[in-house]
Amino acid sequence: MKQLTIRSTQRNYPIVMESGLRFQLKRRLGNDYSSILIITDEHIADYYLEDVISSLQDNAVYTSVVSSGEASKNIDEYYKLQSKAIESGLDRKSLIIALGGGVIGDLGGFVAATFMRGIDYVQMPTTILAHDSSVGGKVAINHASGKNLIGCFYPPAAVLYDTETLATLPYQEVRSGYAEILKEGLIADAALAEELLPLSLQHISSEQLENHLEAGIQVKADIVEADEREAGVRKYLNFGHTLGHALEATLGYGQVTHGEAVANGMLFALHVSENVYTQQLPFNELYHWMTRNAYPVIDIEEAHIDKLIKSMKSDKKSVSGHIQMVLLHQVGEPTVENLDDSSVEAYIKTYIERMNKQ
Repeated sequence: MKQLTIRSTQRNYPIVMESGLRFQLKRRLGNDYSSILIITDEHIADYYLEDVISSLQDNAVYTSVVSSGEASKNIDEYYKLQSKAIESGLDRKSLIIALGGGVIGDLGGFVAATFMRGIDYVQMPTTILAHDSSVGGKVAINHASGKNLIGCFYPPAAVLYDTETLATLPYQEVRSGYAEILKEGLIADAALAEELLPLSLQHISSEQLENHLEAGIQVKADIVEADEREAGVRKYLNFGHTLGHALEATLGYGQVTHGEAVANGMLFALHVSENVYTQQLPFNELYHWMTRNAYPVIDIEEAHIDKLIKSMKSDKKSVSGHIQMVLLHQVGEPTVENLDDSSVEAYIKTYIERMNKQ
């Protein structure tokens, strides 16, 4: 078992990583909750929902299963879940369990944050990607104009990470999750980035995976504790997300995974960083890592540049009409730059030219 504690102004909470944790919930939850609502998706429900229900014996347990994928993070699904909580008789001493990946964690957490002005929730990540989204207390749903525009900071009561659930992940989800682990290496752990960039993800051992997850979570934990509400260094965790979120919104949520979009966003951010700071960065290494591991390398058409810029400006990180990007001076040395439209347009055009030569 691996465990660490996140210190938050609202509450401190544990992150526990252990195989088979879903069978031990009764002793892990601690509080005597009046009732429990488990929110999960249709894919995860088939594998793990009954295990979780059976481990919560003697509790009044209700369940709600939503469609898999990013498209479920919408206002209609959020309203349905609020109605389910009301119909099930949840009160202020109830608990919501978010059993699934980042979508379920964001959606279930936002339901908990706003039901009766906030009740406890527990994150139970079942994907590699969710090692990032489950830590730090960001919860949200999407708007047609952008990703995660409706949400708040609301830390969980605990993050219970049953690593056994990762064994059933399709390769696309492994790929998606590792983009965020690599992000954490690039912004704060050069040794982790150096270890990951030569790897073939199809040959990762379970021991390597747990070590990489632990390293990624530690980076996230250190940054979140230093800057809980994203006033400073927490912005560095958005490396790759400015263009990544714009690609998700422009292509349509669910057309590419979040991690696949972030990987493309990181490649663009390295291109911009090299131009802004005239430093050589691992652009080629990241490109080859993506192609080796079958990430979709998204072709950006010049006809779509205006739409991408509009989406980037709608992102919650934009400031005073400028596009805010996390860039790197060097690996492990991130910074934030505010860029105007014309600069971003120029960088996208030179990025397109560069990619056409790869």
